[in-house]
Amino acid sequence: MSLYQYRWQWQSDLDDDYTVRGAYQLLTTQDAVTLDAASGLIWHRQVPLKVSICVWQLLRDRLPTKANLVTRGILSTANHHCVSGCGEVESAQHLFLSCSTFGALWSLVSSWIGSPLVSAQTLSDHFVRFTVSAGDLRARRSFMQLIWLACVWVVWTERNHRLFRGSANTVYHMLDKIKTFSYRWLKATSSTLAVNCHSWWSSPMLCLSLV
Repeated sequence: MSLYQYRWQWQSDLDDDYTVRGAYQLLTTQDAVTLDAASGLIWHRQVPLKVSICVWQLLRDRLPTKANLVTRGILSTANHHCVSGCGEVESAQHLFLSCSTFGALWSLVSSWIGSPLVSAQTLSDHFVRFTVSAGDLRARRSFMQLIWLACVWVVWTERNHRLFRGSANTVYHMLDKIKTFSYRWLKATSSTLAVNCHSWWSSPMLCLSLV
């Protein structure tokens, strides 16, 4: 019988032992603060759990996008193009932010809710910036958080419908879905949301008395 010995090894620098200084330098040179801030926004009491789980996977780049499936050896590089037909590689960053089809949804959403259009280099940064873009009022930030979660859910489900069902909705239809989902989620958990769907369609901030 052979005996095995195990020991911890500091992966940051294999030539040196662990030090507090080394750990500090590792943490401060990575984009950990933004991801941590975004992670705190994933869970929303008025949003279905499956949506939050989807976003949790997204922020850690664990959704089965085509780029990730190529990395795992499930797809060949010949099949890594975005389902929108834009010709780009379907990475999470591309699909949710920079795609000429899906990325255009953010402009429509911003116009609908009356908030400035947010630009960011990473998904986690976009989530944080979008959430705080309507001001510091807690109720507004909660609303913006919910809308961002709804946008991601609609984009991902639309992507899957295009890939597996061969159906495709326009970006305006996707916006309608965001309006519908957000209204239903809030209506299901709020006894004070007495507005009808038509009012929500035109001015959600006004319906929530946030303007």
